[in-house]
Amino acid sequence: MEWTQLRAECALRDLDTVTAVMSMIDNSLMIEDYSDVDEGMNAIYGELLDEEIIKKDRTKAAVSVYISEDRNASEICSLLKERFSALGVSVSLTLSGIKEEDWADCWKKYYKPLHIGEHVVIVPAWEKYDPRPSEVVVKIDPGMAFGTGTHETTSLCAEMIEKYLTPGDRVLDVGTGSGILAVLASKLGASEVDALDIDPNAVKAAGENCAFNRVNNVRCAQSDLIRSADGVYDLISANIVADIIIRMSEKTAEHLKNDGILVVSGIIASQASEVCEAFCGKGLVLRDKAEKNDWNVFVFQKSL
Repeated sequence: MEWTQLRAECALRDLDTVTAVMSMIDNSLMIEDYSDVDEGMNAIYGELLDEEIIKKDRTKAAVSVYISEDRNASEICSLLKERFSALGVSVSLTLSGIKEEDWADCWKKYYKPLHIGEHVVIVPAWEKYDPRPSEVVVKIDPGMAFGTGTHETTSLCAEMIEKYLTPGDRVLDVGTGSGILAVLASKLGASEVDALDIDPNAVKAAGENCAFNRVNNVRCAQSDLIRSADGVYDLISANIVADIIIRMSEKTAEHLKNDGILVVSGIIASQASEVCEAFCGKGLVLRDKAEKNDWNVFVFQKSL
């Protein structure tokens, strides 16, 4: 079996955060941290250290995972870029043996129409698809960075949005990425949708996907989490990572109407209890949950 190295280079100060995100992909990590290496070490230990190691930039670090050939490396890169963007962490991602400019052609072969929930179908922009009368079709061109809907975190979130959104709802999508969940909310009958992301490139991509789907009631804006949220909402969705979702818990209830719904995804099983504790202590009650391949989605409701 062939393996591809996926390497995330970052500032040393961000190493712990990058390690946590990369562990979402696999627990077997290779960490490069040269902060304790200095030029005097060979004088002490003899010629034990390679000169290249001694000359490494000690303000930088890197975390690598190895991806088997039966996994979609480009989709994994897309997920990681979403998460690092949501965290505001600058990371350089590289795939060994694959040039970044070739990703767009490499990953498209994995991305086909995807049926989610009862009636939702996510269709890549370059694919022709003839929907059934009852189907809600979201066409997405995610590029290389902002998500296709194929990952469990996005599909779980989409399923819950379909289940709990009521036509006429006012919706907030935090960490919108490609805008896939915002477009879905609009097509399911939301009266208006605010789609927020900290990354201006994601905001641009989301806006383009809204235009491509001919939805005109979605406002795409740059924001650090819910800082730019406008008033209160019937439904809030956030498909990010557990640590950031927990950080959101301090302010989320303020932006939910009474009986409003919060859908959060991107949560690995080991952090599920922390997320539940964070929101249940803020006037929200757990309404629903689901799991796929160790990923969790939770639905909370604001109590009266």
